[in-house]
Order: sequence, then structure tokens, then C-alpha cells
Amino acid sequence: MNGQITTARLPPETRNKLLALSQLKGKTKSDIIKESLDMYYAREENEICSFAVGEPYFGNYASGENDRSISYKARIKEKLSRGGSSRRDLAGSPE
Repeated sequence: MNGQITTARLPPETRNKLLALSQLKGKTKSDIIKESLDMYYAREENEICSFAVGEPYFGNYASGENDRSISYKARIKEKLSRGGSSRRDLAGSPE
């Protein structure tokens, strides 16, 4: 496949790894770089898609308590002292 040429500056260590992998796999440096970029793009697209799926829900279901992560241990101690033992009791559903 004929494509356009792009130049990238690589640190010597990265270039040496690319050369070694090229020889080991019997592939051209270009093919390894193209495969690497394809994997990178796929991973990035997946992360972007995951974010997009959850985005409409971000911030819509707040408990109204701004210190829940800070006061978690205190809430657990309080519920244990009252005798709450179920997982839901310990998690602290809003009261």
C-alpha cells in the first residue's frame, strides 16, 4: 500500500527497539509503526466511547453530601455502633 511519508524523531533506545523488533518479526519498521498506531487509535476510541456513554449521567445522581469520601470511616463506625451489619447499612445510603 502506498501512503504518505511521515517523519518522526525517535530517541535512540526507541529506534533500537524498533529495529530489533523489525528483525525479530520479519516485518518492516513501517508495518510495526502502522500496527502500533492502529492499536493506539483503537484504545483511544474505546476510552472516548466509554466516556461518551457515561457523560449524560455524570453529576446527575449526587447524594447532596459533599464530604462522603472524607466522612466514610466515621459513618461506618457510627453504623457499627448502632448495630448495622448489612453491606447496604455500611455503605451508607442517604438518610
